[in-house]
Amino acid sequence: MGNSVFHINLPKNEPIKSYAPGSPEKTALKKRIKELKSKVLEIPLIIGGKEIKTGNMEDCIIPHEHKTVIGRYHKAGKKEVEMAINAALKARESWAAMDWNERAAIFLKAGDLLASPYWRNTLNAATMLAQSKNAFQAEIDSACELIDFFRFNAYYAQQIYNEQPPHSPEGQWNKLEYRPLEGFIFSVSPFNFTSIAGNLPTSPALMGNVVIMKPASSAVYTGYWLMKLFEAAGFPPGVINFVPGSGSQVGNPVMNSPHFAGIHFTGSTPVFQSMWRIVGENISKYKSYPRIVGETGGKDFIFVHKSADVKEVGTAMIRGAFEYQGQKCSAASRAYVPSSMWKRLEKFLLSEIKTLKMGTPENFTNFINAVIDKNAFDSITSYINYAKKSKDAKIITGGNYDDSVGYFIEPTIILTTNPKFKTMEEEIFGPVLTIYVYPTAKYKETLHLCNETSVYALTGAVFAKDRDAIILADKILVNAAGNFYINDKPTGAVVGQQPFGGARASGTNDKAGSYLNLIRWTSPRTIKENFIPPNDYRYPFLGEE
Repeated sequence: MGNSVFHINLPKNEPIKSYAPGSPEKTALKKRIKELKSKVLEIPLIIGGKEIKTGNMEDCIIPHEHKTVIGRYHKAGKKEVEMAINAALKARESWAAMDWNERAAIFLKAGDLLASPYWRNTLNAATMLAQSKNAFQAEIDSACELIDFFRFNAYYAQQIYNEQPPHSPEGQWNKLEYRPLEGFIFSVSPFNFTSIAGNLPTSPALMGNVVIMKPASSAVYTGYWLMKLFEAAGFPPGVINFVPGSGSQVGNPVMNSPHFAGIHFTGSTPVFQSMWRIVGENISKYKSYPRIVGETGGKDFIFVHKSADVKEVGTAMIRGAFEYQGQKCSAASRAYVPSSMWKRLEKFLLSEIKTLKMGTPENFTNFINAVIDKNAFDSITSYINYAKKSKDAKIITGGNYDDSVGYFIEPTIILTTNPKFKTMEEEIFGPVLTIYVYPTAKYKETLHLCNETSVYALTGAVFAKDRDAIILADKILVNAAGNFYINDKPTGAVVGQQPFGGARASGTNDKAGSYLNLIRWTSPRTIKENFIPPNDYRYPFLGEE
């Protein structure tokens, strides 16, 4: 289960298309958006390669135009979950036995298909419509990052399978067999990244596992197109089973199965903790101890030293906090700025934010689009309203919102005098950045404050020209972020360059986009073969004195 018959070279990251005015890719993408928007797609479950329709249906709406329906999906219940588990277990034997090269070929094909015009335009258009991403945010997500996942994961799998113990010169042959886990994997994805929704089920599948794939309810539309891509790439029926539905209706029967072998999760910290709790309560009924791999929330920081460049800091704040409406687990959500710089930085921020256009991503001049749904809109605006009423804070830009047509919230900056203010500590998951201005001379003390403020530890950034200041921040904030950036925004990890994941309440830090994640989906078996077995029990020390 792992002898190479061909070699996968280290891939290059997929080039990002610009979608600049007049470019052919912009014309083609706009055409595909129009095609998808013109019809209402009926989305079935896909179990064992067959379409299943339950009749219990939910709408897929466009967040920036929420009266427009682009799809209606069938929801799974306990019966369909059992069907999916059985289909997965039926497919497992042949999939696990398939040589890894043959599985890798499917992934490499998936990457090449997604890089081609039809699939690239389809996934990008679906992501723009269903998740309200602008063309650039869709391109770096649903096209480039997912292509990179497919290609780099195949390369990392090769590294794992080729890692073998030494052979003994004393007539022994030692092998490591990287078996898939015994049972099935439950893949639970978020709404915000199509690439994550594509990677969560496929990375365990690459290592020979079979998967129950549950997309986020607000991103089922894109999840369905991912499933069709998997089919086009040649995934055998039953290896990945597409089972949309509510968390309780799908998750509970999945985690009650004795064949449950692991969960690959990205989403909120409370949901992940509740799932972990259920696994613990059910531990005695499982055939093996499930692998629990999760990437959850963040309260990501930008920490500024007095030596930093104002424009570089301001640009990082705008991009880091407001790209994709701050709906990234890595989005900049709190910032620490020295008092000696604040007035200059404030002037730059206010001037630049005035130029940000907000509206539908179908208009390519808009930088800011809608948040995902009504629940997100209500949650985010509750934080804005809290800040408006607080004596410890004031809103210096933004603060307005409107859900009459779509779920639009202005990019908002809160200035607080309290470093432990609610919006400095709690994850908001929207276009809201809170800034605390600290005394310039208290750089070291405020670094410790930053480290101690949040339960999360996903991403963070330090801006400084002074190398000693960078070294000090790196040392004090060593546990505050699993992905740490120096003079760069805390978002935008690239597969093959910055393996992604955080610790503390941000997850298990199993680093998507590296061999570290893939190896979690294996259960190694050591095989020792003795070519010349002994035929006498006596050891030399037993000889006469």
